[in-house]
Amino acid sequence: MPTASTQPPRPARNPGLPARRPAARHARPSHRGRTAVLAATGALAVTGAGLLGVPAVTGAQAATLPTVTQDKLAPAAMVAGKAASASLTLHSSSCFTAKTVGVGIRDAAGHNLDFPGNKSNVQVCPAGLTVTTGSRTLAAGTYTQFGFWQDSGGGWHNLPSRQLVVSAETATPTPTPTPTPTPTTPTTGAPVAGKKLTWSDDFNSLALGSRWTADRSSSYHYGDHNPNDNKLDWLNKNNVAVSGGVATFTARPSAHTLENGKQAWDTGLLTTEYSSEGFKVKTGDYIETRVKLPAGTGAWPALWTWNSTSGTHGEIDSFEYHSDNPNLLELTNHINPGHLYYTDAKAIAKDGWVTVGTHYGATSVEWYINGTKVFSDGKGVGANWTAYPILNLSLSAGNYHPAPSGTTPITFAADYVRVYR
Repeated sequence: MPTASTQPPRPARNPGLPARRPAARHARPSHRGRTAVLAATGALAVTGAGLLGVPAVTGAQAATLPTVTQDKLAPAAMVAGKAASASLTLHSSSCFTAKTVGVGIRDAAGHNLDFPGNKSNVQVCPAGLTVTTGSRTLAAGTYTQFGFWQDSGGGWHNLPSRQLVVSAETATPTPTPTPTPTPTTPTTGAPVAGKKLTWSDDFNSLALGSRWTADRSSSYHYGDHNPNDNKLDWLNKNNVAVSGGVATFTARPSAHTLENGKQAWDTGLLTTEYSSEGFKVKTGDYIETRVKLPAGTGAWPALWTWNSTSGTHGEIDSFEYHSDNPNLLELTNHINPGHLYYTDAKAIAKDGWVTVGTHYGATSVEWYINGTKVFSDGKGVGANWTAYPILNLSLSAGNYHPAPSGTTPITFAADYVRVYR
């Protein structure tokens, strides 16, 4: 949930939903007058021939442009007829304001079918920027996908491209949800065979410093707040409390003002990063939590992972939740992009308890809701992945999902976090 992120995060950590309201698109030539920035050697490999563009940026003009690098591009695949949004993470050699940043799509005939909702007048810095577009549908086929940006002089620049395969729509059976247990019901272990409990917190006490850190995360641009990821959060360790074996995260309007001029909300986050124990999950682990989803407008809770030393930031979202989509959880792999919007009105609801688990497989990440596997992404995390787990309550700043209304505190609760290895 970073950028996080996105999370995400985070980010970019937050793929679009039908409820999102994409920003207006900027008109530009249908033949795409954008040119590839030769210095932008993004982390994603270019597939096939380079993209065409006119005119080239050369000479003194090119010398004044920053080096822009594409770090992540999603989605990696789509299903015909099913709407999906795109996310682009990029960074630059120095801070500058891009007139436009977006994600382009070109079919085999060279027609432009871009994702809607380009972002205008956004600052791109070495710390990175994640942009999430509006959603769109595509017919089955193979497309060229790429990020792009526009400089202050109006010149368009394409980032590295890759194939986007849109498969034919197939019917997916709806899994039968299992009844949600009460918070005091004991669990029966991991649903993944051969796993043993290796790390856990049942929140009989709050071990800050030794087990958890509650006031900072490297996934947050400023350590304790992160307005660049559409968050109103200002982390405060006093906004996480434990009672009766349950950790409660409370968000309240803050005395702090964010860099974008918006009022922050003091809120709670728990991460093992910076703790003396420094526990990390790794490839093959299964993590599980039982949480009570919030009802307040603007609430954005999540269980996710982050590793600031990893080029992909190690982000896997076990779940993200927004109360304006009350029966839906977002399940996302940001390392090798794959995601599912999982809907179940019986298992997922405001003020309802739900158990969410994730198996970090090397070749496929698997998600479980109330003990039932609901999604395998076929992507995985790779053989040597490690990351810090994060459980938190974020507040949306109003892009894609509503911001909090009024000043009433918002709460989110967790019964436990357990890791099996």
